[in-house]
Amino acid sequence: MAAREPKAVENPKTCLVLRGGNCSQVVQDALADLYSMHQPHAKKFSKKNPIHPFEDATSLEFFSEKNDASMLLFGSSQKKRPHAVTLVRTFGYKVLDMLELHLDPDTFRAMAQFKNKKFGIGLRPMLLFAGTAFESPVANEHTLAKSLLTDFFKGEPADKIDVEGLQYIISFTAEEQGSSSSPAAAAADAASKPVIRMRVYLIRTKRSGQRLPRVEVDEIGPRMDFRVGRMREPDEAMLKEAMKTPRGLEERTKKNITTDTMGDKIGRVHIGKQDLGAMQTRKMKGLKRSRLDDDEVGVEDVEDEDTSKRSKQ
Repeated sequence: MAAREPKAVENPKTCLVLRGGNCSQVVQDALADLYSMHQPHAKKFSKKNPIHPFEDATSLEFFSEKNDASMLLFGSSQKKRPHAVTLVRTFGYKVLDMLELHLDPDTFRAMAQFKNKKFGIGLRPMLLFAGTAFESPVANEHTLAKSLLTDFFKGEPADKIDVEGLQYIISFTAEEQGSSSSPAAAAADAASKPVIRMRVYLIRTKRSGQRLPRVEVDEIGPRMDFRVGRMREPDEAMLKEAMKTPRGLEERTKKNITTDTMGDKIGRVHIGKQDLGAMQTRKMKGLKRSRLDDDEVGVEDVEDEDTSKRSKQ
């Protein structure tokens, strides 16, 4: 019980992988690859579980509390919804939000089908989300997919990262709607939702003869294409409670100092009104004061002295 109490810095999220009563071989291979990518913070059930997450999620909440897992990955295959992979996120062992992704069996390639070097276990990947669907200002299926996938692959929190540990990158690309050439296909694409393509690449650095190395990438799998299905949005009260930041960890905002989207600090300096007449300029003959200016200044000083004497009298 003490290990499960709230902490200022939470432990890395454990993911529980389980399958439904009916699960195709394609979904099983996909779950196995995702399970290996989430190691060592992952647990997997091999038995069938007759669970319907969107109808009744009590079984998922029971498994979450029993195994201390805040994320669940559920695979199933039905006639109406074939090759479905459901991402579930919990808070306080209660379901916070869910998203159903339909896997394309024709384009799926498992990690074992790529005969090349793999990345080490426990290393954090770099994540790339490309596509306007992920940047929508209004919350939708793709913004929820970005949040869930980031939570699934982010790994342990770290203040400093060694460059040698950046061995692979996971790319998620959302296709643009209406990209087909034929009118019928374009209308079908506009009616359907953008496809999310997942690709995993191994990063290799080679000598380039310069200070910076030449970077190359090799696809290592798995290769998955998803179509977004059903979703369950988080409850506002529960989401507000889950997004609370513990005291002491909030960074104090400094006055007139902001941070832009690239992480650079920008400071604003306020200065008083400048007197440009007293500014020291370059000494040039054309900028010297003439005798006429001196005479005018002398006359003004005499007039000021006369007025001051009259006022005293």
